Amino acid sequence: MTRIIADISISLDGYVTGPDPGLDNGLGTGGEGLHTWAFSDDPEDRRIVRETTERSGAVVLGRRLFDIVDGPKGWNDESGYGAGEVGKPAFVVVTSEPPASVRTSDLDWTFVTTGVHDAVSAARERAEAASARSGEDLDVYIMGGGVTISSALDAGLVDALSLHLAPVVLGAGTPLFSGGVPRTLTQRSVTRTTTATHLTYDVPR
Repeated sequence: MTRIIADISISLDGYVTGPDPGLDNGLGTGGEGLHTWAFSDDPEDRRIVRETTERSGAVVLGRRLFDIVDGPKGWNDESGYGAGEVGKPAFVVVTSEPPASVRTSDLDWTFVTTGVHDAVSAARERAEAASARSGEDLDVYIMGGGVTISSALDAGLVDALSLHLAPVVLGAGTPLFSGGVPRTLTQRSVTRTTTATHLTYDVPR
């Protein structure tokens, strides 16, 4: 069964970027520490990256994040989604207008202009097709940014929330939660590593 999992790194004070994020500074000022875990040699960090990539049938992201990862300083063979792990999933971008061109044309991009609900539905279809081909249950991961994840949570589209709590305090930046629908989550797992605390919650529908 395909599940919808929101997955993002977050600071101790609740930010998913530092101040002033942009095309040349995707994680904002001081935000690099949010993703230290994803590039560490800690065996548990590596396991989490590997297992997430293996279970990714499709990935949803917002347009701002797409512009960063597809930009000149964005993804490459060493730093792309699941780099060095198993194959790459389909990517679905929530946007008001598709880009004129795509630098990372070797990846499977779909652009949805009718909102996060339709983007998640399109990603589910891609993940279910990938599951049928592989014979394994694959999931949809919503990787960000923060607005895309919070919108999906508020719309009741998310089955699980995976937070990678980095030991950094940013003071300002892009918050993951700012208002929205109140809810109580069920904690499913906690994994502590040398670089982060990985938390997984079931999200009630």
